[in-house]
Amino acid sequence: MFRQIGPLEITLIVLAIVLLFGAKKLPEMARSLGKSARILKSEAKAMKADGQQPAPADPPAEQPPAQRTIKAAPGDVTSARPVTEPSDTTQR
Repeated sequence: MFRQIGPLEITLIVLAIVLLFGAKKLPEMARSLGKSARILKSEAKAMKADGQQPAPADPPAEQPPAQRTIKAAPGDVTSARPVTEPSDTTQR
């Protein structure tokens, strides 16, 4: 019923994509897809690193929490961006 995709079918699919999106739009789409993949990879790596660090037994009460930054992957335009986290607004 279904057969394997051959070179002719792949060529037709690529031609349809080029006609649909245009030759100028395809490099932009590929670039943004690559950038998104790098950001996702760095976020996953940061989450994994956060999960492996042991939590301190008694955190110091006088130090304010440091602002976290997420480092971008190599080749990204921005090197780091601050992360705003919700803070505990209830005072005890």
